Amino acid sequence: MASYLLAIDQGTTSSRAILFDRQARSVATAQREFPQHFPHDGWIEHDPEDIWETVLSTCREVLADTDIPIDEVAGIGITNQRETTVLWERVTGKPLHNAIVWQDRRTDEACRQLREAGHLQGVQASTGLLIDPYFSATKLAWLLDEVPGARERAERGELAFGTVDSFLIWRLTGGRVHATDATNASRTALFNIHEQCWDEDLLNLFDIPVSLLPEVKDSSDDFGSVDARWLGGELPIAGVAGDQQAALVGQACFWPGMGKSTYGTGCFMIVNTGEVAETSRNRLLTTVAYRLHGKPTYAMEGSIFVAGATVQWLRDGLQLFADAAETETLACQTRSGHSVYLVPAFTGLGAPHWDPKARGAIFGLTRDTGIAEIVAAGLQAVCYQTRDLQVCMEADMSASPGILRVDGGMVANNWLMQFLADMLGVQVDRPTVLETTALGAAYLAGLRLGWYRDLDEIAQLWCCERRFMPQMEEAERERLYAGWKEAVERVRTQ
Repeated sequence: MASYLLAIDQGTTSSRAILFDRQARSVATAQREFPQHFPHDGWIEHDPEDIWETVLSTCREVLADTDIPIDEVAGIGITNQRETTVLWERVTGKPLHNAIVWQDRRTDEACRQLREAGHLQGVQASTGLLIDPYFSATKLAWLLDEVPGARERAERGELAFGTVDSFLIWRLTGGRVHATDATNASRTALFNIHEQCWDEDLLNLFDIPVSLLPEVKDSSDDFGSVDARWLGGELPIAGVAGDQQAALVGQACFWPGMGKSTYGTGCFMIVNTGEVAETSRNRLLTTVAYRLHGKPTYAMEGSIFVAGATVQWLRDGLQLFADAAETETLACQTRSGHSVYLVPAFTGLGAPHWDPKARGAIFGLTRDTGIAEIVAAGLQAVCYQTRDLQVCMEADMSASPGILRVDGGMVANNWLMQFLADMLGVQVDRPTVLETTALGAAYLAGLRLGWYRDLDEIAQLWCCERRFMPQMEEAERERLYAGWKEAVERVRTQ
């Protein structure tokens, strides 16, 4: 039997390929960054060809570096940046425009008009989402209206829409499969999460032709086979999930009340709510956690647009350090209880504020403020924003997680994880495998391919590498958090 699964983790700033063995251990990893494009203030785009080339090259690299024959790989799982919108020609597979990234805010005015016209309640009731530029629907409408001839070609059935997973599946299968999974579909604002289908009323509201849309499958399903020309042999694509849902699977949060928080480009906190699609009263999102055997499991999610991107800005924009690993040493140099706050609203504020016009700022600077304090403030902003989500979830749910499982590149920073436990006042568990997003995609593929009997078997593979317990006094926690809330209010526009 084949001994490995290949996970494709297509993220906002880079693409990675990781080989996992049957014990969920990473055998080999390849990663490549690709350019970000900022044509206007608040606009963020990717060239889909960059996405494709980095995915293909990293897959080839891990196979070449390990010298593992293709018949030793059982199949592929795909996880991807969600909401990012691609429109391409069905005949050629050529994109009509750069992909519009999930962080992009160009459709803010269109969203405002829809909200003022009274559509918010209906959209939330069907999709679990708010009306915001974050989601795919208004991005796709913008492409159809602004790319010359796009709407006419879409009406003739010549074009295909997809989030990044759909685009990759199309390319990998040589155009034979146009599909997505329920988690990615649930982030478009076009998918009814209760009926588990594309919603006709929403398609009419956003003026989207149904002919553009991919088939929606389970998260563990048959998504076709990779064309042999790409990797030297055919491989089944057997698992697909949006990155945050894949991380929930990788963290084995399979029972209601279990939650995880992923710290990558953004920060996303998700709590499993089981068969119940709970509606937030505090502007959080209801989403599909995963769908197996046609049965959806739901989750409540808070989305923070900027987390690791803050560290990237401090490194590349301000050039305060050369490597992200230096942030832990710098943060350890700061005096306890400093009052510098960095609000990283570079592309607006996400949950629970949803203020697309807010912009970043640094507050509390004094004569003795140095690089270390600014870097620490950037790290602490991630924790403060997570606390914002925690407060909302506690108000929305009967019980919020007393233990938070964390993952993503930032969680290797011990100083940051201790401050997170202190700010939340809960136990924070860091797993042995930090790249749980890719691991979740591999698990979903493994379920389809018979590697794992069920979710219980997968849960047995989860292992804690380090546990962080809160140490901060309650009064100090509340003092620091009050300062954060004051700083956020000073950048808000609505």
